[in-house]
Amino acid sequence: MNRNLVVTILMVFCCLELMLGCTLSTHTVRRSQMLMGTLVWVTAVAPDEERAQTATAAGFAEIRRVEELLSTWIPTSELSQVNAAAGSSPVKVSPETMEVLERSLEMARLTAGGFNIAIGPAVAAWNASEKGRIPSDEELNSLRSLIDLSKVHLDKDKGTVFLALPGMQIDVGGIGKGYAADLAAAVMQAAGASAGVVAISGDIKTFGRLPDGQRFRFGIQHPRKEQGELIASLALENEAVSTAGDYQRFFIKDGIRYHHILDPTTLQPARLSQSVTIVAPEGTMADGLDTGIFVMGAEKGLALIERLPGVEGLIIGRDGEIFVSSGLQGRLEFELN
Repeated sequence: MNRNLVVTILMVFCCLELMLGCTLSTHTVRRSQMLMGTLVWVTAVAPDEERAQTATAAGFAEIRRVEELLSTWIPTSELSQVNAAAGSSPVKVSPETMEVLERSLEMARLTAGGFNIAIGPAVAAWNASEKGRIPSDEELNSLRSLIDLSKVHLDKDKGTVFLALPGMQIDVGGIGKGYAADLAAAVMQAAGASAGVVAISGDIKTFGRLPDGQRFRFGIQHPRKEQGELIASLALENEAVSTAGDYQRFFIKDGIRYHHILDPTTLQPARLSQSVTIVAPEGTMADGLDTGIFVMGAEKGLALIERLPGVEGLIIGRDGEIFVSSGLQGRLEFELN
């Protein structure tokens, strides 16, 4: 599984395949490319093939543009430059980078610190994407100062970002894909698409409806069954969905599951959830909230969801209990066991 894969919502695209032959005064184009370290699917519905192709190409170009700003795997990206200058000097960034960092700090506040873009050094210590290792308490404690978000200084007036301590690293992988999906959907609509889907790994943004009037339907991975087995599905229209789960990057040692979603307070794998799926009007919100709410757990997480306008969620608790927000009840179709 790709190292940058943060979420694993399995998409149900059979209805999209039917669209490809649709002649009801619309044309549908569906394409895929490798971007942001993962397979990206873009689907555009437009009045004619030319506009559908143009919208699809515009979506990919926008995602590539955002990747070149935000990816820490690209040495010349703005975030890579910010990290390289940690403890040394502020770095001038684009409005897009500033926006996604501001939204990241907003998600941190909303989730009481559960979402933290500076936690990368601790995640690297666990190395759950590879074979995995269990770092000592001393090693983790030595990293604590590096994940302090109060040391991330954003100066919007000057357009600069400064990490106060040498060795600090910020990574927006937990929110950047949702942000890119939002921007891609916007440029696709500007290019003439009347409906579409941007799916960057499991961060999905939709707009409009299928040519037959149906909403786009997607499946949600069951956190304790084989990949491809769903716990539920739901239909989306002008919404985004994102899932964080302990089944995406993990290793098991002595019968204990260690995964990549760390509690920033303990620097240990968060233990209050198996998976969290968030539905929101925008991908940035859905992508940013799912990880933070995973750390918060079902009780606090569901209370937060109910306070946020337009946000809904499905939380699988640590023991497999299912919690569904009020606005999502009746929309989910659960799979029969």
